[in-house]
Amino acid sequence: MTAKRKPKIEPTVGGSVYVDPKATDWAPSQFEGIQIKVLYQDKEAGEMTCLLKWEPGATLPFHKHPEIEQSFVLEGSFYDHDGICRAGEFVWRHPGSFHQTHTDEGCTLLAVYRKPNVFQNTAGFYEDPEAKGFSEGG
Repeated sequence: MTAKRKPKIEPTVGGSVYVDPKATDWAPSQFEGIQIKVLYQDKEAGEMTCLLKWEPGATLPFHKHPEIEQSFVLEGSFYDHDGICRAGEFVWRHPGSFHQTHTDEGCTLLAVYRKPNVFQNTAGFYEDPEAKGFSEGG
């Protein structure tokens, strides 16, 4: 029996993209009191990983999650009808779920999206006249 040699596997040069969020300015979102720093985005696929900074009293309007959404709270807290997520805690949303989120004290969170949130008249965190929202029927 002849032993087969496995091919040598090498690391992919340039296969990692390092991002320093401190080197990026906070940008306004289309929602009052919520700012964003995009860490990764594939617009064609609809994917985005970002930091969101919510001022005290900010609300993210009623919206739908077309895919899973994942959030890890770094500072402060935010909540919806199901519960509250505090600093050091994680929450994820089921695809197809609807809710509205609020913060009383303000918060900073890391959010991972497979597809942009869909709001009543738009989608995503930036104003986009081409983005389609949902109708009252869902």
